[in-house]
Amino acid sequence: MGYRSNVITLTTLIKGLCFNGKVHEALHFHDHVVAHGFHLDQVSYGTLINGLCKIGETRAALQVLRRIEGKLVKPDVVMYTTIIDSLCKDKLIIDACDLYSEMIAKKLSPDVFTYTALIYGFCIVGQLKEAIRFLNEMVLGKINADVCIFNILLDALCKELKVKEAKNVLAVMMRQGVEPDVVTYTSLMDGYCLINKVNKAKVIFDTMAQRGVMPNVRCYNVMINGLCKIKMMDEAMNLFKEMQSKKLIPDMITYNSLIDGLCKSGRISHAWKLLDQMHDRGQFANVITYNSLLHALCKNHHVDNAIALVKKLKDQGIRPDTITYTILIDGLCKGGQLKNAEMFFRIFQLRVIV
Repeated sequence: MGYRSNVITLTTLIKGLCFNGKVHEALHFHDHVVAHGFHLDQVSYGTLINGLCKIGETRAALQVLRRIEGKLVKPDVVMYTTIIDSLCKDKLIIDACDLYSEMIAKKLSPDVFTYTALIYGFCIVGQLKEAIRFLNEMVLGKINADVCIFNILLDALCKELKVKEAKNVLAVMMRQGVEPDVVTYTSLMDGYCLINKVNKAKVIFDTMAQRGVMPNVRCYNVMINGLCKIKMMDEAMNLFKEMQSKKLIPDMITYNSLIDGLCKSGRISHAWKLLDQMHDRGQFANVITYNSLLHALCKNHHVDNAIALVKKLKDQGIRPDTITYTILIDGLCKGGQLKNAEMFFRIFQLRVIV
């Protein structure tokens, strides 16, 4: 029709291809239009780099950055941050830090997304001191950290059993006027449960609603699991009933925690009833569920029932794992059924080879 395409037209097409998973086609399209003398801008290249990172082609994204650098357009903070984020998710933290340093050297100021990517990256590789250093750098740079950043760091500290440090992060969070959300409280509760301070976790759980934060299924799961670990089964079952009264649907984690807790507390008949209830409500048990029941049967010298359960597992299409065979073989040995123990050991060996 005589109209000449402009950068907006071309960027829209690149974005459409990337959005529909045709990133390599977008890359070829880019090469085609550049070869024909068209010029793209920062948005175009930001879109292309983001598309490559989304499909795990981080190195290709970095190559695009190097190709355009100082030639076609000036790389911006969005391009650098996108690649840094992808490198961090791939646990390539050294490469991410090198790119961050390069970005700083080029007088590009990191934003909240850059810091979020780096803090997450250091957290997933367990380098929490570095993660905290970047948080402090944000504070000094007067970049307002959002609840997501604090939650990433707080959760990582709790998983490393550093609950005291996690509380310090919470204090910084509150001083900056960032309101804790359900993820914040759940991470803290989980941290306390991991260090066997379930009562402190319960205090947090009870005060959440007072602060206007409603517990979700994961919140209940953390508390129920914590209570089950210390065999406070009545309290765990009360929470189970409470979550149902609030129209929160228990998931496999909820049922597995309760069944395991009931089995270890010697309340095996209650565990079987809960398994039936689980099936009635459309939740299907997995190998973890049956391992708990199997352990209880073997512990109480019901090894014949344990053998029958393992066979039932196979009939239901559930593949027994190493834990399943270890529990069963141990139970058979303790019950004096050495031939059966040897038979299941052979089955296990064949399973591993296959």
